[in-house]
Amino acid sequence: MSQLYRFHITKDGERWDQLAHRYYGDSYLYPQIIAANPHVAITATFEAGLTIAIPLLDIQPTSAGTPPWK
Repeated sequence: MSQLYRFHITKDGERWDQLAHRYYGDSYLYPQIIAANPHVAITATFEAGLTIAIPLLDIQPTSAGTPPWK
């Protein structure tokens, strides 16, 4: 089965963990994004205009903090 991706064009100063939080809701999932982008240097922040592949993960939302009626 092949991996599916969405793509993100970086803004100056964005970080790996910010992308993980934006797309997965969990900033600690950034290693999956790094692994999908071996062509991108691992730096603290991105320069503007890089195309980053964001793997589509099968993430199940947690029920923590969800109201009982949901």
